[in-house]
This record gives sequence, C-alpha cells and structure tokens, in this order.
Amino acid sequence: MSVQRARSADEYIEWVRQAVFEVGDLRDCLEFEMDEMGRFPAWLDSLERGIKDVFEAMREGRYTFGREDLPFMDIAEAHGDEIPFNTLLLQLNETHRRGLDVDPAA
Repeated sequence: MSVQRARSADEYIEWVRQAVFEVGDLRDCLEFEMDEMGRFPAWLDSLERGIKDVFEAMREGRYTFGREDLPFMDIAEAHGDEIPFNTLLLQLNETHRRGLDVDPAA
C-alpha cells in the first residue's frame, strides 16, 4: 500500500498540527481511562515529544526534509496498533523522506 504524501507545504504543516492535536487527545482519553489501566503506555511521552519537536522546528524555521525517518517512527512502527492516528504518522514520515507530492506539470 502506498502512503499518501502532502501536496503542499500548507497541507504538510496542517498534518503536523493535526498530529499534535491527536497525540494530546490520545493522552486525554488515556487519562480518562486511567482507573482501568493504572498508567500511561511507556511510549506516549516520547511520541508526544517527537511530534511536538517537529512542529516546533517548523514554527522556528529549523525544519528540513530528510531521507531518514522522523524520530518518533520507531514508536509508530512498534505500537501502531495502539495509535489511532498511525496512518497520519506514516504520511508525515513519507512526506518528510520523499518530499511533497507536487504535480510536475503544474
């Protein structure tokens, strides 16, 4: 299965914003269910920090596309079944590694 890449810088930035929201929402949901679970998954803090680091780098103008995976992808790959927005993380990583999906004829 081919993973969709962002078609513009604005779309990519919006996807990163969405990931920041989603990881915060996941934390909120898990807090609500804390009584049943007892604690957060060990990987949640690292995932959240990694996503926020990418967003902060974008806001500060330090972000660059690269050929390596985004820092949080090891968590996304290991715990993808537990992350409701894992497809979004895969899309972010694919765009990061391969660049924007722009139409060369445009």
